[in-house]
Amino acid sequence: MSEQMRNIAIIAHVDHGKTTLIDSLMKQSGMFRDNQQVSERLMDSGDLEKERGITILAKPTSIEWQGVRINIIDTPGHADFGGEVERVLQMADGVILLTDAAEGPMPQTKFVLGKALAQGLCPIVIINKVDKSDARSEEVVDEVFDLFVALDANEQQLDFPILYASGRDGWCVVNLDDERTTLSPLLDTVLRHVPAPDVEVDAPFAMLATLLDSDQFLGRCLTGRVMQGTARVNEAVRAINLEGKQVEVGRLTKLLRFDGTSRVPVNEVKAGDIVCIAGLTKASVSDTIAAPSVTTPIFSTPIDPPTMSVTITVNDSPFAGTEGSKVTSTMIRERLLAEAEVNVAITFQESAAKDSFEIGGRGELQLGVLVETMRREGFELTVSRPKVLYKTVDGQRQEPIEEVIIDVDSDYSSAVIDALNKRKAEMSDMRTAGSGKTRIVFLAPSRGLIGFQGKFLTDTRGTGVMNRLFHSYAPFKGDITGRRNGALISTDTGVAVAYALFNLQDRGALFVSHQEKVYQGMIVGEHNRENDLEINVLKGKKLTNVRASGTDDAVTLVTPRKLSLEDMMAYINPDELLEVTPDSLRLRKKYLDPNERKRMARAESA
Repeated sequence: MSEQMRNIAIIAHVDHGKTTLIDSLMKQSGMFRDNQQVSERLMDSGDLEKERGITILAKPTSIEWQGVRINIIDTPGHADFGGEVERVLQMADGVILLTDAAEGPMPQTKFVLGKALAQGLCPIVIINKVDKSDARSEEVVDEVFDLFVALDANEQQLDFPILYASGRDGWCVVNLDDERTTLSPLLDTVLRHVPAPDVEVDAPFAMLATLLDSDQFLGRCLTGRVMQGTARVNEAVRAINLEGKQVEVGRLTKLLRFDGTSRVPVNEVKAGDIVCIAGLTKASVSDTIAAPSVTTPIFSTPIDPPTMSVTITVNDSPFAGTEGSKVTSTMIRERLLAEAEVNVAITFQESAAKDSFEIGGRGELQLGVLVETMRREGFELTVSRPKVLYKTVDGQRQEPIEEVIIDVDSDYSSAVIDALNKRKAEMSDMRTAGSGKTRIVFLAPSRGLIGFQGKFLTDTRGTGVMNRLFHSYAPFKGDITGRRNGALISTDTGVAVAYALFNLQDRGALFVSHQEKVYQGMIVGEHNRENDLEINVLKGKKLTNVRASGTDDAVTLVTPRKLSLEDMMAYINPDELLEVTPDSLRLRKKYLDPNERKRMARAESA
């Protein structure tokens, strides 16, 4: 036992305040000088994490409290990054379950809590944001208890401590009428409730690699918890996989411990601590890094399979190579292979010709984050519409089903139910949630939810909140109607002209603005009818030497409809692609030439 150490993970639904709470814990534990400028959400270090306000990668940190070292792991809250959560829980001896005082337990709360209970961890429950005007703390406590019971928690797990907090304001209390000053009650509860690591200090060194990242100075870095023994810099180790086969033999060139948000080099690491090691080139997540005498791998939970995939190919549009620096299939292949090595929640497959790559993941957000990351690194590529991954059980085709929890104003509930019924969803629960809100629960096929977010926000006038979580595989539900409206397709290559756009506005919603570059076969808008329509957005006004009253009136353009990367991926039909470059996102037809499009359409219908 290592009494002077605690390992905890913070788990919650997305946007319930995990990262903000860790900020306050680090500030109050004396990690920073009083006059030191500290940014918000310190643990969300990636650009995409800062911009979107979500945690994508799990990250450890550590603080000192009353002479005890507390290692804290911040975990993602979005279901698409659930692969991170499952692995991270293996490093922890306890978890803090954070629940919003107004929203209560949400789909991802159920997902992460189920994983924690299955590993035998005893949670500390924090009802966060209790200072919100619509907080209902006591009701939420009852809902959390019901969730524990529904997930088959044992008696010890059901006897969880409850605290009330505001992570943003940096206070936590045992009772709601206590004085609200600091987070000391939480840290004291961690020391009392979370057991010290139960490890063998005298056994040969062994650790389970849980996270993998790359550092420009250290190379490949494996983060994990030392399960037994002690290791020193330059010692020989071997990596073995879950089947017990040797992956590689090497030396520990660097050992690092976490100190706040930094990694600090040390000469020795001991059982129970969460550390980062460098020096191995082939070992990956779920491998056991151990002394040469160790032959038995440490158990690791298998990762849930991906449920959705996209096909990524080289950009072959007329503007290819004009905006990005990495444009070849070899560069794209190497980057995707590197991602698949680091991110075990995605899968990589390539075509026989090695010119297209199928990437599987948990959902549209995870795949979108990968594409956005590559875009920022200077890649140019084309992306297909996401498709669900089926599996065959006893000769029957089965598809992934998601649990969809929707909170919506009661006035819009019928529109939402109607829209999801058309997408083969089945309603499993509906109840009023107070303040004129209704909570509706559906079981819906994943393919029916592709592209639904935009329609949902339109139907609910932007007031609805939708959360999704993988539920199970079920028999194929039949055909689902896709996008009803056709596309407006450019007939020529050049620069869009305001005069042409003005005259085409009544044909549908436009995606391009004045002076924007377009090419033949590019989708420049959504037709207000079901068929595709080819239009000329380059046609300027004919100039004559006759001036008549009214001919020189200024044209007034409606603001073009701008879609995000994930919106565009979900919007396209099977015969369309998304062109992604560092500077632009363009929708296009798979076949740019209109004659080739007709030929391929005839061939498919035959």
